[in-house]
Amino acid sequence: MALAGIFSSDMAIDLGTANTLVYVKGRGIILNEPSVVAYHVKDGKRQVLAVGEDAKLMLGRTPGSIEAIRPLRDGVIADFDTAEEMIKHFIRKVHKRTTFSKPKIIVCVPYGATPVEKRAIRQSVLSAGARRAGLIAEPIAAAIGAGMPITEPTGNMVVDIGGGTTEVAVLSLGDIVYARSIRVGGDRMDEAIISYLRRQQNLLIGDATSERIKTSIGTARMPDDGRGTSMLIRGRDLLNGVPKEVEINQAQVAEALMEPVQSICDAVMQALEATPPDLAADIVDRGVMLTGGGALLGDLDLALREQTGLSISVANEPLNCVALGTGKALEYQKQLRHVIDYET
Repeated sequence: MALAGIFSSDMAIDLGTANTLVYVKGRGIILNEPSVVAYHVKDGKRQVLAVGEDAKLMLGRTPGSIEAIRPLRDGVIADFDTAEEMIKHFIRKVHKRTTFSKPKIIVCVPYGATPVEKRAIRQSVLSAGARRAGLIAEPIAAAIGAGMPITEPTGNMVVDIGGGTTEVAVLSLGDIVYARSIRVGGDRMDEAIISYLRRQQNLLIGDATSERIKTSIGTARMPDDGRGTSMLIRGRDLLNGVPKEVEINQAQVAEALMEPVQSICDAVMQALEATPPDLAADIVDRGVMLTGGGALLGDLDLALREQTGLSISVANEPLNCVALGTGKALEYQKQLRHVIDYET
C-alpha cells in the first residue's frame, strides 16, 4: 500500500459546464481548461481533433466537417461519449508518466443531480480509467474551498454560481441542511445578452462575443450615472444581413441581465425562508459567501445585499473554490468521508 502511495496521483475533478479543473493530491490545481471537445467528422466517423482551450476557439467557427461540442449542460453530462473523451484527455494530460496504480478520483456534482445523472458522471470517470470514483455535492465543495468552517455547529450559507447552475446551500456540521439548485448561471447570462441585443438593436452576436461583453462590462445593477462604461461590439445586422459595429454600455447590459440576476436573488431569499431560525441567526452574523465564476459579475454582491439586507462577500478565488474544496476532500478524507459518496 505504501508503494501505491508513492505513485498515487489521486485527483479531484471539478467537471463544470464551462470549465473543467483538475486538482492532483499534494500538488494543487494543475489544469483549468474549457469543457469543450472538437471532432473531425468523416464518413460518419468522429475523431477527436482538440480538447479544452484549442477546442473552445473553434466554437461557432467550424466548417461542416468539424464539430465543437460542450458535453455538459446545466452542470450534468448531456453527451456521454464526449464527456468520457474529455475526462480521459484531461487525466492523460495531468498524468505525464504511466503509473502502477489507477488514480482514485473525486468529482463534484450539482446538488440537484438525479441518480441517473450521478451514475452517468461516475461511469464516465470509471471508463476514463479511475480506480474508484467518489462524488461530492458542489455546494459542500464550494464552501470548503472558500474556507468556510462547515464542520462547526453554525450555519454557513454559500451561493455557487457556475456556468450552468446556481447552487444555494445552508451548511452546518459538515453537511447540507437546505439546498436548491436552479438552472441559471453564466450560460443563461450570455443568452440573455444575445436576446436583448437581438430585440433592442436588431443585432445578432455569437456566444463568444456575448461572454466578452459579460466579463468586460457585465454588471448586476444600474450604474449610478445611468450609462456606465461602454464597449464596441460587432455582429450581424438582422435588417439587412451585413456585419456592423455598435456601442453597448453597462446600463444596457444591466437591463439584459435583470432576469437571471433576479432568479439568483429569489433563490437566495427562498433559502433564507427555508432555513431553521437558529441557523438563520448565524447567517445574519456571518453573511453569505459567493463562489463560482458568476460571482465575478460586477456589483452582484451589492444587488444581493440590497435584496437580502445581509452582508455578502465574494470568495478569494471564486473560479477555483469548487476544485479546491474537492481537492481538500481528497486530502482530508478521514475528516470529510461522510460528504464523499463512493458507491462500492
